[in-house]
Amino acid sequence: MNKSVTAIILAAGNGSRMQSAQKKQFMELNGKPCLYYSLRAFENSSVEEILLVLSKEDISYCKKEIVEKYGFKKVKGYIEGGAERIWSVRNGLKEASGDVVMIHDGARPCITTSKIEECRCASEKEDALILAVPVKDTIKKVDEEGYIQGTPQRNTLYAAQTPQVFNKELLRSAYEAMAKEESSVFSTDDAGLIERYTHRRVRVIEGSYYNLKLTTPEDLKIAENFLKNLVDNSAKGW
Repeated sequence: MNKSVTAIILAAGNGSRMQSAQKKQFMELNGKPCLYYSLRAFENSSVEEILLVLSKEDISYCKKEIVEKYGFKKVKGYIEGGAERIWSVRNGLKEASGDVVMIHDGARPCITTSKIEECRCASEKEDALILAVPVKDTIKKVDEEGYIQGTPQRNTLYAAQTPQVFNKELLRSAYEAMAKEESSVFSTDDAGLIERYTHRRVRVIEGSYYNLKLTTPEDLKIAENFLKNLVDNSAKGW
């Protein structure tokens, strides 16, 4: 591997849809906090550096009760997150030392080391790529009043996941262009910024349906079952 990689794990969100006083990234899954699983997958990968983006009030807790407690050695920095996801990523980018950055949601505990390695290999040739899976359901475009406006062809639709992987300078340039535009319309993922502000194409690497993002309470039980049954012979520690 010629390019060095920094993983930026986002764990600063509040997760209001989880309907819990505890932030979802710290909720227990099979006896360990959600964030532990993402950290373990990246720790066991060939990624050289992990940066954790957290709310200011969570930094001390996360350092002591997760990183130090479970012996994660690749975590090199704790960065205060922004008011929105997009600003949390930007804060992480400022501190990343790698040639390539992998942006991952801390609330996706079922990512595997093997998928991380697949992304890293692809990043040697691609400047922008994401994990994504084909949608299973028929998707409807609906207006504000709840009426269907159209039915996109399902075979062209993928559900985006993380990590999303980019040449660091390319992603920085997209963020700089966004800041200059001073637009109030922000993408919900980093690939959207690449699409909007650069001329680079974004490659899709097929992800896994296991790699769900914890969003609502029912996702917790699903993730626990996934983690119990997930077997990946190519990933250390699984």
